[in-house]
Amino acid sequence: MTRRDAPVSPPVVLSIAGSDSGGGAGVQADLKTIEAGGAFGTTAVTSVTAQNTTGVESTHVLPTAEIDAQCDAVVSDFDVAAVKTGMLATAEVVDLVADRVRAVAAPAVVDPVMVAASGDRLLASEAERAYEALIAEATLVTPNADEAAVLTGIDPDGESEAREAGERLVELGADAALVKGGHVANESDDVVDVLVTADGVETFRHPRVDTDATHGSGCTLSSAAASHLAHGETLDFAVEAGTAFMERAVRYGLDVGEGPGSVHHLAALREAADRHRTMTDVATVVEAFVDRDVSRLVPEVGMNVVGATAYAEAVGETAAIEGRITRTLSGVAPNRGVRLGASSHVARFLLAAREFDPDLRFAVNCRFDDETAAATDELDGPVTEYDRDAEPEDASGTMGWGARKAFGEVEADDPTPAAVLDSGAVGKEAIIKVVAETPEELGERVFTLLDAVERGSASDRTESVES
Repeated sequence: MTRRDAPVSPPVVLSIAGSDSGGGAGVQADLKTIEAGGAFGTTAVTSVTAQNTTGVESTHVLPTAEIDAQCDAVVSDFDVAAVKTGMLATAEVVDLVADRVRAVAAPAVVDPVMVAASGDRLLASEAERAYEALIAEATLVTPNADEAAVLTGIDPDGESEAREAGERLVELGADAALVKGGHVANESDDVVDVLVTADGVETFRHPRVDTDATHGSGCTLSSAAASHLAHGETLDFAVEAGTAFMERAVRYGLDVGEGPGSVHHLAALREAADRHRTMTDVATVVEAFVDRDVSRLVPEVGMNVVGATAYAEAVGETAAIEGRITRTLSGVAPNRGVRLGASSHVARFLLAAREFDPDLRFAVNCRFDDETAAATDELDGPVTEYDRDAEPEDASGTMGWGARKAFGEVEADDPTPAAVLDSGAVGKEAIIKVVAETPEELGERVFTLLDAVERGSASDRTESVES
C-alpha cells in the first residue's frame, strides 16, 4: 500500500544576495534562517565570494542578466511572500534589484551590505548613491551604524542620532528603518537598536554578547524579519522576533574555522527541539528522588528540579515540576507533572548561573541546615555562598545578584561550583542550590548530600545510645 501524501505550503522568501563559501553569511545564512523561521527559501545569487571565518579572499560579481534570470525563474514559479536583499556589490546590480523589488507585490527587507565583519569591502563606493532607489521600495531597511552613516550622512553614535538617521531613511521612502547598534559603544554596554516608522520610534535593548563571532549576524536578523513578514506578521513583531532570533544566534555562536567563528542560525530551532528531552530528563531525576526518598533534603518551601534546554534564554525554556516536590507521610512526591516554565526562583537562578558557565543545565534547591551545609564538603566540586541580606537595594534581582556573587568571583581557570549556599534573608528560607551539567551529575550530587547527612544522623544516634 502507498501512503497518502501530506504536503505543506510554507510562505516563500526570495533572498537576493551574495554567496559566502564559508557558510556563515550571504545566501547560505539566509536559507538557514528562513527555513528555521518556517518559510521556504529561494535565491538569486548576485556574486560569488571566496571567504571564510578569517576574511574575504576574492569576489566575482555575476552579470546582471544572470541575476535577472534567477529572479525570473523564482517569481515565475513561486508565490513570493517576502524579499530580502543582501550583498549587491555594484550600482548596476542595485538598480536591477530595485526594479525587481518594485515589481514583486511583497514586503521587502533591505540589508544594505557594504563591509564584511572582517572589514573587507563588499560594495563599490559608486554604488552607495544607487541605494536610494532600493530604499524607497523597502518595507524595512536594516543598516548597522556604519551603513547608516554612509546612506544618510548622519553618524548614529547615540540613540538620538540613530533616530535621526532612521528618520532620514524613512524620508527616502522606506516604510521603516532599523538602525542597529551592535557597532556602537555606550556606557551600559547594551546593544540598542532603534526602529523608526512613520508612526514613531521604538527602541530594542539587549545585553551585548562578549564575542567576535558575529559573522552573518546582519544577514540573520534581516532574513528572520523577512520570514516573519512572509507569514503575515506585523512589522513591529517581525523586528522584535528577528532581533531576538539574531541575539540567540550570536550568544550560541559556532566555533568553526580558524577565525572568530559564525553565528548559529539554527540555535532557536535547536532550543525548541531540545525541550522534550529536557522535560524527560527532569522527570527521570524526580523519579529517582522519589524512589530514594530525599525527604531529608526537601526545604519547607518544597524542592524543585529544573532543567534548561541547551540554548535556554528564558524561564519558559526551562522545565520543572509544577507545584514542586513536597514531603508526604510515605516519603516525597511531586505535586503535578513536568512542564515548561513551571519554576520561577530556581529557574531564574539557573539562567543567571548560565551567564558564567553556559554548560550548566540542571539545578535543584535543597534544605539548608547545619547538617546539609556540612555535607556539601563531600561534593565533587567547590561550594560558594552569598548572603541575601547583603544584596544592594539597586540590585536587578536576587537571582541575578546571587549568581554574580556565587559564580562571578570564581577565577577563570577554577572549576564551576557544584553548589551554592544561600543564607536567606529576613522572612526568606535559607537554601542550598545544587547545579550540574547533566541530569546524572545532578542526581549524583544530591545523593552525595543525602548519604553524608544520613551517615551523620546514624553516627549521632550511635553516640546517643553509647552515652
